[in-house]
Amino acid sequence: METKAAAFLRLVKIMDELREQCPWDRKQTIHTLRSMTIEETYELVDSIDQEDWKGIGEELGDLMLHVLFYSRIGSEQNRFQLEDVINGICDKLVLRHPHIYGDVQVENEEDVKRNWEKIKVSEGKKSSLEGVPRSLHAVVKAMRIQEKAKQVGFEWENREDVWKKVEEETAELKTAIEQDQHDAIAEEFGDLLFSLVNYARFLRIDPEAALERTNRKFIQRFQQMESIAGAEGQKLTDLSLEEMDAIWNRVKKQNKSV
Repeated sequence: METKAAAFLRLVKIMDELREQCPWDRKQTIHTLRSMTIEETYELVDSIDQEDWKGIGEELGDLMLHVLFYSRIGSEQNRFQLEDVINGICDKLVLRHPHIYGDVQVENEEDVKRNWEKIKVSEGKKSSLEGVPRSLHAVVKAMRIQEKAKQVGFEWENREDVWKKVEEETAELKTAIEQDQHDAIAEEFGDLLFSLVNYARFLRIDPEAALERTNRKFIQRFQQMESIAGAEGQKLTDLSLEEMDAIWNRVKKQNKSV
């Protein structure tokens, strides 16, 4: 524990020194740091997806530096201190885990989630959906909204019913397309995506991770197509759709045989 505390205090000291002595660090604000924080978060996600543990450790360090940076700026603005940030999350964790720090009994993780939402409401939140960031990616946001609705009992009973909803939304999208109603098409398409995210939850699949997996698979196969065409002295732009499709099927067959 002493080693961890010493390492943390070392980073705090370096952050203070940089803020006071480095022209670049002195210039930063919460707004200029915002985009860099988002970038660092995505770099962490990339390392997680690749199970690059060395990279994960490095990116966590970068994010920790950002936490200290914001805390230093907050202190300068007389908004809060670093200890307020740390004690705040400590108090929140203790309060929201009464099954650990109190006498509440739970049987599984679902009980923990339900208690968590009840405590949030008791803290003054007007809606169970509060706390879902507005800027969160739409697919992830949809899943978080559905999970929160579940905690108050607004949930389908089984995945078969959820799939019926997917089919219902598909039919409504087709109708909107047939009627050539652009706004309705966009709305129904969104409803269909929302239903598919819901179905993914019932399959215990992370829809964001599943879509990203498909993105990467497509990139890999498309780049293989480009390589094959190049090896034959051609570019994809020189080929017909049928010729490109033939190469695509060759790539798919090669990948399946690996």
